[in-house]
Amino acid sequence: MAVRVQDVITALEGAYPTALAESWDAVGLVCGDPESVVQRVLFCVDPVEATVDEAIDFGAQLLVSHHPLLLRGVHGVPADDPKGRVVHRLIRSGIGLYCAHTNADSAVQGVSDALAAALGLTVRGPLVPHAEGADTGLGRIGELPEPEPFRDFVRRVADGLPTTVWGVRGAGDPDRPVRTAAVCGGAGDSYLAAATAAGVDAYVTADLRHHPAGEHVARADVPGARVPALVDVAHWASEWPWCQQAADVVAAALPDTVEVLVSTRRTDPWTVHAGAASDPGRALA
Repeated sequence: MAVRVQDVITALEGAYPTALAESWDAVGLVCGDPESVVQRVLFCVDPVEATVDEAIDFGAQLLVSHHPLLLRGVHGVPADDPKGRVVHRLIRSGIGLYCAHTNADSAVQGVSDALAAALGLTVRGPLVPHAEGADTGLGRIGELPEPEPFRDFVRRVADGLPTTVWGVRGAGDPDRPVRTAAVCGGAGDSYLAAATAAGVDAYVTADLRHHPAGEHVARADVPGARVPALVDVAHWASEWPWCQQAADVVAAALPDTVEVLVSTRRTDPWTVHAGAASDPGRALA
């Protein structure tokens, strides 16, 4: 029996229930016919022209993305608008688009689980559970097999994620031992307090802003304070491991019926990096 778009959606929503999505989010089928036949599915972080190109090249009938295409209300999708152009190209190419966003963030075995696995962490539970004792929630707390210096942990993060111009940045004592870490795929500086309360040695997330990060690190100077060191990565890179996880969900639910592929297009927006001084303080002297 032919696999249809709805069959893939059923598999994805079994793993990432839409009930877990935040109230402001826009998840689900964006365009395409649920009854259309599917033979190939491409998984990506961003539904942009580069990944639409890849879906067309792959011969996919469905593109599954983490980020929504139409998160905020729109009054039209004209072809001369960037988002409208994506919609038009998908429809003309016979490709549906399905988005799993904050429901994939909060699900058991979701985005942050995939990030933790990429870093070699054994997950112990959510960083911000939906309820006391719940397995669902945002972020994850994990543990390394053995402690290692923070500088080595930062290198571990860089080695475990796809390379980006943004790179990987660490804030903390390079010699500090790291055994436990919290991770949050995507922008996670709103959970700095949760990471501190969890008592972990390091916190890995994306899009850390100057003031929240600086104020957080300054608390490490308070006697008796236990403040995690920070690792800042590119937003796209932090969520890319989920693509393989989602592809595996569909492949397991529909074995030998659909071909799955994880996008290799680097859709992180940053394209140029001028480098950094190894000793910024001395560079100003």
